[in-house]
Amino acid sequence: MRISAYHPALLASEKLFAIPPFSLAKGLVSAYVAYPIAEHKEQRDVRSKVSELRRHYRQPFPQRLAQAQASLVETLRFAGSQVPYYRDLFASTGFDPERVARDVRYLDDLPYLTKEIMREQGARLYSRPLEEVRHYMCKTGGSTGLSCHIAYDQIAADYSSAVTLYARERAGNYKWRSELHFACRFPDMTDPGWPTREDFKCFAMNRSNIFFDRLDDVGLAEIWETLKRRRPYMVHAHPSTIYALACYIERTYGSAKTFSVFESSGELLESYQREQIARALRCRVVDRYGLAELGVMAYELQGHEKGLQVLDSEGWPESRETPGGDHELVLSSFRNRLMPLIRYATGDLARVEQRADGFYLTDIVGRIHDIVHLAGVAYPTHTIQDMLDYRVGGIQEFQIDVRGEKPILRIVPEPHADPAQIAAKVEAYWPGALLLEFVGHEAFVRVGHRAKFRHVVSA
Repeated sequence: MRISAYHPALLASEKLFAIPPFSLAKGLVSAYVAYPIAEHKEQRDVRSKVSELRRHYRQPFPQRLAQAQASLVETLRFAGSQVPYYRDLFASTGFDPERVARDVRYLDDLPYLTKEIMREQGARLYSRPLEEVRHYMCKTGGSTGLSCHIAYDQIAADYSSAVTLYARERAGNYKWRSELHFACRFPDMTDPGWPTREDFKCFAMNRSNIFFDRLDDVGLAEIWETLKRRRPYMVHAHPSTIYALACYIERTYGSAKTFSVFESSGELLESYQREQIARALRCRVVDRYGLAELGVMAYELQGHEKGLQVLDSEGWPESRETPGGDHELVLSSFRNRLMPLIRYATGDLARVEQRADGFYLTDIVGRIHDIVHLAGVAYPTHTIQDMLDYRVGGIQEFQIDVRGEKPILRIVPEPHADPAQIAAKVEAYWPGALLLEFVGHEAFVRVGHRAKFRHVVSA
């Protein structure tokens, strides 16, 4: 028998388990009882990989660097023998992975991989047919090029989870400390009742979710009340979301504290956002760089002062100079044998700097999410993107032009999609708020001197 997820008893329990010693007791049971049970039940192996990562990063960088080069060569050998795209590419270019074993600069002989190539090649980038292996599909966000789908095998998915857990440990968020994740609230979401599978998952992860769909004062007040009730150790969200909350708190209370660490992801964390969040919300701000294609690849493992350290256990970093004189981040993954990505041009601008203790990302220019007002409600673009991806569907890419009297939503549909069905769903979610146009990619407006794609065009 289920009860409402908003039952007063459940809301009261959130308050109870947010204060010591109850918070500690809940965290210990989650970390040492519930998580191992969930890991076994789901046939996953994450904890051993977290231990492996701890051992790896206790080593000095010269040892890690040699191991990273060896992992790169091993990945190249595997891809050249097992992945049709790379097998043909190596043959046509005369590329030999053994040269990289002698000198990593021979990697320059291999062309870059782009999203356009990934969409064009499709299954030729898989080492095995998907139906033969347990796998997880992940869609890229599309902010740095056309969206495409990435297939992770089980080992790669487990390493991705382990990296997240290990990196958060380095920020002080051990498994027995609670965390909170911001997620999109869809208009058609109903009360799921309690308990659900997601409730058990959250208990095992010692995590809770805030579902939100607006960042005006009404939505921000609701978010703040939830944070006050749950008081997590770490909050994970887009920086634009928490920056909006910080501005609201400063305007309303001056400053206030409900959590200790904010972990930023999904967008570029600007310095003014970091300062405002730290000041108004009285928390430590930790940045990370991750992407759907490879997972978390850089983290402030040693604090903000040291910067974003590349996780050399997971991939090999490079940067290439663009025609405009900028540097684009290029990554090669080590873990995903189902769909290895080699010399993948991410579309994000950053330099890779090799220091005595590791690789670091500098001069980062990344994904930016905007706020769009539809029928008087402030929506972050990542909320709109989630709704278009998971509720509307059939969309390759979108852009919202807010320069006229009424916002124009331009959509590039997938070849198989029904535009009439897309239009009906858009109108159902945002009645009368948007003009809708179905276009090709060439119709999108590029912003700035680098002609960078943005989901919102405002000038």
